This record gives sequence, C-alpha cells and structure tokens, in this order.
Amino acid sequence: MTTRKTLILTTAIALCATGTVAQDVTLTIESWRNDDITIWRNQIIPAFEAAHDGISLDFQPMAPAQYNSALNSKLDAGTAGDIITCRAFDASLQLFERGQLADLTDLDGMANYSDVARSAWSTDDGAQTFCVPVASVIHGFIYNAEIFAELGLEVPTTEDEFFAVLDAIEADGSYIPMAMGINDQWEAATMGYANIGVNFWNGEDGRAALIAGESRLTDDAWVEPFRQLARWSTYLGRGFESQSYPDSQNLFTLGRAAIYPAGSWEIAGFREQADFEMGAFPPPVPAGTDGCFISDHTDMGIGLNAASPNQEAGRIFLEWLSSDEFANLFANAVPGFFPLSSAEVTLEDPLAQEFLGWREQCESTIRPFHQIVSRGTPNLSNESWTAAANVMRGTWTPEEAGEALQSGLSSWYEPHQ
Repeated sequence: MTTRKTLILTTAIALCATGTVAQDVTLTIESWRNDDITIWRNQIIPAFEAAHDGISLDFQPMAPAQYNSALNSKLDAGTAGDIITCRAFDASLQLFERGQLADLTDLDGMANYSDVARSAWSTDDGAQTFCVPVASVIHGFIYNAEIFAELGLEVPTTEDEFFAVLDAIEADGSYIPMAMGINDQWEAATMGYANIGVNFWNGEDGRAALIAGESRLTDDAWVEPFRQLARWSTYLGRGFESQSYPDSQNLFTLGRAAIYPAGSWEIAGFREQADFEMGAFPPPVPAGTDGCFISDHTDMGIGLNAASPNQEAGRIFLEWLSSDEFANLFANAVPGFFPLSSAEVTLEDPLAQEFLGWREQCESTIRPFHQIVSRGTPNLSNESWTAAANVMRGTWTPEEAGEALQSGLSSWYEPHQ
C-alpha cells in the first residue's frame, strides 16, 4: 500500500472511531423512498446526528419512478448528493463501473454482512462491494388468524398440508381460500413462483447453478413451481384473471379471503387496513425435503457518491448504517423491511417478527432471476411474469413455461448456449 493510501485509510479509521469531523458537514441523501420521509427526518436523522457532532443529514427523496433517470442525470452533471440510495443489482453496478459510486469493500462494517446480503451491491465475482446492504423483504404467506380459528385450521408447514388447508376453506364456502390475481402479472412471478420455488431449486445452490449453466429452466426443479401455481388457480376465486394487485389487497384486508401470498412489505399497510389478527407462515416444503429456504430478497442499499467532497463524513455515516443501533431503529420504523446485517434485532411488531424469525429456521436466498441472467433480451425476470400468469390462467402448461423461459435465456446467455 502506498504512503498516501495508508494515510487516507488511517484518517478514515480515526474519523469513524471518533464519529466527528474537523468542520461541520452536511451530507445530502438521494433516495426513491419518499414514503419514508417522516421516518428519516423524525427518527433516523436525529439518532445519527445526536451521536455524530459536526455531521448533518439532509434527506432528499424523489418519486420512485423517476429515481433512476434523475439520479443518473445528476451524477453525470456533478450535482448529485453525497449519499446514494442504491437499487439492487445492475442499476447500481453500472454506476460503480462508471466510477460514480465509491468502492466500500474495505469499510469495517462490511464484515457484518453475508455474501448473499452483499450480492446485490457487489461485482459479479464478489471482489468489490459498493453499497452498504440496508434492507430486504421476505416472502411467505399472511393469513387471517380469525378465519383459521373459526374453521379449526392448523398453520401448514408442508406442501400437502398447505393444499389440505386450501381445500378445507374452499369446502366451507364462506371465504376465498387465497387472494391473488394475475392482471398485473408480476404478482404471479414474485409472490407466487419466486416465493414457493426456493424449496424446489434449493435456494442459492440452484440459483448459482442456473447462472453457471449447470441447470436449465426445463429441469424439474424449475418446472415444478409452475405445477404448483397451476393448482393455485382453483383457490383464487372467481375472476382472478382480471383481478389487480390492489383488488387482492382489499379482498384480504376486508376479511373476504383467508390467505394472502405475500411479501413482508405488506405489513405496515395491512396493519392500518385490517381489523383482524394476522399470522404468517413460510413457503411450505415439498414432501421428503430436508431443511427449508426463504426468498429474503435484497431490496435497498446505500452508497457513497465517488465525487462527493465529503468522503470521510460519508464513510462515518455508512459505518453507522452497519451498526446494531441503526438495524433496530430502521427495522421497527419500517416493519417488513428487514436489516441485512448480522445485528441482533428485536422487533415490536409480532407479524414482522414472525417473518424475521424464519431466518433462524431456513436458509436465505434471493429472487432467482435478478442477478446476471436478466441482462439480455428477452429479460428473464420480466419473461417470468408472463410465464407464471399464463400457467395460472391455463394458457400454458408448466412445461411450456419452462421451455419458453429457457429458449429466451439460451438466445443470448452464453453459459446456456
């Protein structure tokens, strides 16, 4: 290491240790999380500033749909803020490759994150990391506990038990067994296929094998989740084909459906809208399966603008993001968005705690098509929306869905040619 690099590193460590800077600094934070503005301004920012003299934070979010293009323009023009909230995978990787996000590989706090947590904000080989992993969302099923009690139902843990519960709800006839539509398509892939599929392709091992070209989307591990989705159609209620995402949310929160294939991001909204007790269970495991997996999908990271004049202060803030204090503060302020660090976290919301507790029981993985295999045309992630929806409406067989996805991937991705 050169003398200059040693000096910079030593200075940064000293600053991080003291939490102070030589002169007052204001760090501007770019983000798409405009729904979290009061949480940042009333909880997160005061907590940080109280412990870090001389560093102020200015949270400046923008509309989510405009974020990527606006951020790119600001970075290119040299007008972006100091701190960059990072989308997962390729959008942020491209910023790093253009030299617009700082390399954070040597940040002390990175030791608090697993390879899976860092994967969304690391180079393909995992050698460099450019954003601190902040939060993930976990997939599973939310259920109406009052309906379960009324019908004498036990929470299912296996695939057979899951379908037995759905059959019992359908036979009673008082409630829609499961609230999900396919009008918007992404639900079928995200809350359907990616939710339950993890136990068929064995989580990270299966995802890595697909990236490496060692498994194919026509293999049974990737087709079987489509077979499960085809069975779901019986339990979704009349007109599910034209049912939108908000329609499904309303059916559940109004108490008309017993089960909701979910992401943990629903927790805060459901708490406001539903007047019944809720519980949650992870994706049921197939018969004969050892262990279990959950889709614990990386959602948000935070990085440092490489052109920021406030590098030292920025790194102090990023170190704080990897602390137990921030993990507990964020997890309770935004229930359903879970810290990705190894911090000990205690959640006040019991439903959020149920989701988080699955990490102790099952291995975590991420959505299967979000890294590397969706960089070409056709985009595999987007194509999975169509495939899952077509299977559920009965226009494709599960096997046809696997063949269509494999054909698209093989058309551009070298490991599958």
